[in-house]
Amino acid sequence: MSDSRPEGQLEEMSGITSPDNQIVSNEQAERMPAVVNLKPRHALPFFKRHPWVFAGAIRTVRGNPQAGDTVALYSHEGEFIAHGLFNPNSQIRVRLYSWNEQIPIDREFWKARIQSAIQLRSTLFGVSSDVTAYRLINSEADGLSGLTVDRYDRWLSVQFTSFAIAQRQSQIIELLCELAQPAGIVLRTEKGTLDAEGLEIADGLLFGEPPPRPLVVVEHGLKWEVDLTEGHKTGGYLDQRDNHRALAQYVKGQRVLDVFSYTGGFGIGALVWGGASEVLAIDSSEAALALAQRNAELNGVSDRWRSEKGDAFKALENLRDSGELFDTIALDPPKLTRTRAALPQAMRAYHSLNRLAVSVLKPGGLLATCCCSGLVSHEDFEQMLADVAIQSGRDIRIVDVRGAGPDHPVSPFCPENDYLKYYLCHVA
Repeated sequence: MSDSRPEGQLEEMSGITSPDNQIVSNEQAERMPAVVNLKPRHALPFFKRHPWVFAGAIRTVRGNPQAGDTVALYSHEGEFIAHGLFNPNSQIRVRLYSWNEQIPIDREFWKARIQSAIQLRSTLFGVSSDVTAYRLINSEADGLSGLTVDRYDRWLSVQFTSFAIAQRQSQIIELLCELAQPAGIVLRTEKGTLDAEGLEIADGLLFGEPPPRPLVVVEHGLKWEVDLTEGHKTGGYLDQRDNHRALAQYVKGQRVLDVFSYTGGFGIGALVWGGASEVLAIDSSEAALALAQRNAELNGVSDRWRSEKGDAFKALENLRDSGELFDTIALDPPKLTRTRAALPQAMRAYHSLNRLAVSVLKPGGLLATCCCSGLVSHEDFEQMLADVAIQSGRDIRIVDVRGAGPDHPVSPFCPENDYLKYYLCHVA
């Protein structure tokens, strides 16, 4: 005789299944940590330590975890994989942190991870005054998915891109104060985090003294004004630091075009380090151009620095139509896509930008073209360059490929955080 009661009622009466597929009583279940079980044939990426468990990979969630709670991830067969943090409001349903069943996600765990990240930067920069701004914690690459921390001289700028990490804000800030000993810590929010994580937080001072506005930092000897209160990202862009200097070695006596110049990284580097004859900087932000002008003055190259406010596409078209030509062009657009659905549109935009740049580049000139969209692969970008070469009738040769600086390490378990691509091309 069949039982007509719903499946959920049967489970309620007889107990539930534990992670190793054993039936336990409801009283025992209450003492078990929350458990996430994967669908069949979905466990391999997580055994290989990928930190993001998307909703579509999950079969069951047991223990009624709330947003930010610790959960244990198990395979369909009941084998422990990792400890993680749960968020029912995010497509990344679980972020994984500890693959050792005996090591819980507690204060000592966070302390060890933060210490490790700080130790790496100490190895990279030591007490050198040549670089006073760098990434201190790089999210997944430092085993701290959802946490980004940048150091600007004596101040830290923090971004939370995970609800669960933001929920632990007081503990994270306490540890940063203990281990990094900053003068102050400011919070900067990431666009789109509210929608992606159900997280609503506001920028502001979290600890200590407010940073001066502007704050002057040093990049390989160059001085830069940054604004930790209103500047882009955490206050500035630190990932291109070494690429600024890499391009400068080729530009002596040249006329350089810096498109999407922001605070002038490529252009001012070309003038100071490389001895370029002149730089034209283009950006759509009047505030960014004003800051770049002050940076040019701060580094003693304002006499060779000229800027123009405008949309990059339109500005390049105007330069082409007026017959302007440059020896070297730096093209560093912002992220053009945040979703796979928008990837085709983004690739068309990258193609158009690079096609226009080539049209104002002298034969034999150099094009430093960048992409900070993590969803765009190296293969995608190289194919775009090939298409530009074919359509422009210009021979494009890739002579250098770089990424972000060493303070932006990449996890071999999460290649998605290898987002920055810098291609130096010779265009005949």
